[in-house]
Amino acid sequence: MLEPDPNYFSSFVCSGEIFELKAELNSDKKEKKKEAVKKVIASMTVGKDVSALFPDVVNCMQTDNLELKKLVYLYLMNYAKSQPDMAIMAVNTFVKDCEDPNPLIRALAVRTMGCIRVDKITEYLCEPLRKCLKDEDPYVRKTAAVCVAKLHDINAQLVEDQGFLDTLKDLISDSNPMVVANAVAALSEIAESHPNSNLMDLNPQTINKLLTALNECTEWGQIFILDCLANYTPRDDRESQSICERVTPRLSHANSAVVLSAVKVLMKFMEMLPKDLDYYGTLLKKLAPPLVTLLSAEPELQYVALRNINLIVQRRPEILKHEMKVFFVKYNDPIYVKLEKLDIMIRLASQANIAQVLAELKEYATEVDVDFVRKAVRAIGRCAIKVEQSAERCVSTLLDLIQTKVNYVVQEAIVVIKDIFRKYPNKYESVIATLCENLDSLDEPEARAAMIWIVGEYAERIDNADELLESFLEGFHDESTQVQLQLLTAIVKLFLKKPTETQELVQQVLSLATQDSDNPDLRDRGYIYWRLLSTDPVAAKEVVLAEKPLISEETDLIEPTLLEELICHIGTLASVYHKPPSAFVEGSRGVQHKRLPGSTGLGESLESPDTGSAAGGSDAPPAVIPSQGDLLGDLLNLDLTPPATTGPPPPPTSGMQLGAMDLLGGGLDSLVFFLFLSPRVQLGGDLGGSSMGAGFGAAPAASPASFSAPVSGGLDDLFDLGGGVGMPMGAYNPPKTVWLPAMKGKGLEISGTFARRAGIIQMEMTLINKAMSVMTDFAIQFNRNSFGIAPAGPLQVLTPLSPNQTIEVALPLNTVGPVMKMDPLNNLQVAVKNNIDVFYFSCQYPISVLFVEDGKMERQVFLATWKDIPNDNESQFQIKDCHLNSDAASSKLQGSNIFTIAKRTVDGQDMLYQSMKLTNSIWVLAELRVQAGNPTYTVSIPLRLKEKKAH
Repeated sequence: MLEPDPNYFSSFVCSGEIFELKAELNSDKKEKKKEAVKKVIASMTVGKDVSALFPDVVNCMQTDNLELKKLVYLYLMNYAKSQPDMAIMAVNTFVKDCEDPNPLIRALAVRTMGCIRVDKITEYLCEPLRKCLKDEDPYVRKTAAVCVAKLHDINAQLVEDQGFLDTLKDLISDSNPMVVANAVAALSEIAESHPNSNLMDLNPQTINKLLTALNECTEWGQIFILDCLANYTPRDDRESQSICERVTPRLSHANSAVVLSAVKVLMKFMEMLPKDLDYYGTLLKKLAPPLVTLLSAEPELQYVALRNINLIVQRRPEILKHEMKVFFVKYNDPIYVKLEKLDIMIRLASQANIAQVLAELKEYATEVDVDFVRKAVRAIGRCAIKVEQSAERCVSTLLDLIQTKVNYVVQEAIVVIKDIFRKYPNKYESVIATLCENLDSLDEPEARAAMIWIVGEYAERIDNADELLESFLEGFHDESTQVQLQLLTAIVKLFLKKPTETQELVQQVLSLATQDSDNPDLRDRGYIYWRLLSTDPVAAKEVVLAEKPLISEETDLIEPTLLEELICHIGTLASVYHKPPSAFVEGSRGVQHKRLPGSTGLGESLESPDTGSAAGGSDAPPAVIPSQGDLLGDLLNLDLTPPATTGPPPPPTSGMQLGAMDLLGGGLDSLVFFLFLSPRVQLGGDLGGSSMGAGFGAAPAASPASFSAPVSGGLDDLFDLGGGVGMPMGAYNPPKTVWLPAMKGKGLEISGTFARRAGIIQMEMTLINKAMSVMTDFAIQFNRNSFGIAPAGPLQVLTPLSPNQTIEVALPLNTVGPVMKMDPLNNLQVAVKNNIDVFYFSCQYPISVLFVEDGKMERQVFLATWKDIPNDNESQFQIKDCHLNSDAASSKLQGSNIFTIAKRTVDGQDMLYQSMKLTNSIWVLAELRVQAGNPTYTVSIPLRLKEKKAH
């Protein structure tokens, strides 16, 4: 190792010194030459420009001194990019050094070659690199493996042409474990930047080699191998168990990164183990100790461990259900560790441990850290909501805290008691009198709003409710919007319960809300209440005093699909941020959405054998509800910068085709019913019926479902029921409808429709500026949806949108976005941003834009598939008022990529056998029966989709 000399770094390169260094570099004395190179490196390190010495330093490469060679290589790496023509001078030396008898020099040469990012040099370095990849010394081979990844980043095509990727794959079978680890690291790096390349072709043989190397390589090599194993999907539960048994010893490793990587592999492969297997229970017990051990590290590592444990507990609470005490807060824990421990305590709270949890939380509520005390009081309320048997004890604990008269404690207690009232109505209202005693001490908006809600909700039980609310009304204009809205609602509730005594009070608050307020939300609510009360008091009572749904026992669980992805990223930044990599990694390069094996990715229950006990005896998994004000779910968290243009969708896997039933939820019968008979089906546009959510019931197989609706703009558009002649036979594109009215868009009106043109889905919009100001900086983003529809590029509004100007925009779409079942199935939630604001709206895309052009199944495959489905699995539907003959209907349908495979006539009835294929590779087969003179078509649909085999 080179020893730094501070004298080198204190020198300045002044005039004449370059000349002196040049002379020293060309000296015949080795020591003088080495000292000169050290001075050059020192000057370079402090930011001085010594590039003029490039040829002189390169001449020093011809030496046997390893220390001097390292210094010269360091200089080369720094200046080769700015002096590419002169850097070629070093090529011969690199080639020579790659054949040096000393393996350290060979490895040093190949490492430096990988760091010199100059295109002119790379092609000269291929042969030396090829030799080093097959070098007899493992140190050289492992260095060369990493060099391939660096070279691939510079010139991917060159690496592929030279066959380096195949050599890299061969190194996975190397006898040296460190070579294997570096080969895996290099292949993983290349595979991340080229997700469709299928470089890591993992199979049982390869996995066995990796597991063998796992026991002998260094800790960082183990991490690379474990991360690679986590991307493998075992064939069955036996293979999954075998891998788990060989990975489990890594849990006792001293390096916390190795432990978390091992936990990630085990959490993923546990999904495939039967829960009644003895080994499953053993594995659960083995996972707890290493996670507990991580909490004895320094605070920063504790925090990372706790964030990962938070995810693990949400997925499998039974792992740590007996380890509650390790999450108890220590007096010297930093606040970020305390808050994370507190959150995990609540997740692990159950009827069995609630007593000790409450005792701890009560202690925390007397701490000096105000933020921590607030969280502790809220945690008591969450315990009451989660574990019903503990609710009374929790309320009693909160009342004790209120008696302390500590202002911020009292206010937090009132906020959580309001939530307890929502969860357990008509059970703990006896404490209202105690709450009212503290009315004057409330100065925080959330606490004041909570107290006002309690008074309004239970006004009939509080004798002086009108006086209490009137006291808040005195400073109405000084209150926050949250308090004003709650006060308005509470007084309206009071009026509906005691109309004779509070008429003057309700008139006063309505006047303040509508005439004296500038807040549009408050004004709108005031007008609604005013009109309700003046036109139909009975209806007002039914609306305002309606029975409220019970609040969820867990409102902060991570959405199941996201949780699955985060479990696959344990030990990475994603598990600390609790966000998928796509949310904080710029661009789409290297970001892949991961799912647990055997998982649908949508709405899967988080239930496991002991979840019930951990959740206070509840059998059903807790529901995830969006937080208050989150009108369009994840859209509020989306990055609205223009998305990077994505490439073509990855080739469909058989898992997607065969997993269609789970992916769409509710079974394939729902999908097929939706495709053909939903009132908003793309095949015919809008039939003017009810919303398409009705299509989610399974159609009865015994008796055909009758489907009749107004034909205006419906199936007549597809089948040409209007009788028009000469209409084009292309796909039906519904007319544009208003998606975002100008009133909601602050002057921006958006109308649009969807179309499929030349195999590309397009969102065609008309943007109208009805405001008085210019609109610029447009961007668009979609929420997750049933078919992964996402923008294929940014929203191209090239010129500013002036007042009263209209512009037509066509946004190309792809189907490689994240998937989540929507209701209705073709619902799309959109966010549009401009220089004024972000606007949200929902629209529905016609399902036929998802029908792809290669949806015509071969006759033999169609016949075999159709025969393979039992007759009992068919459902029949009727479509009325269709006046096309079978040939015209077939041509019309083909325009929307519904292909007729065969046609036969039986007893004067034409039978068309048809196939279509969705963008997610789901095939749909159908039989359409058309009888001359009969305006009713009959559609028969088999309720099982088959994977199309390769022909």
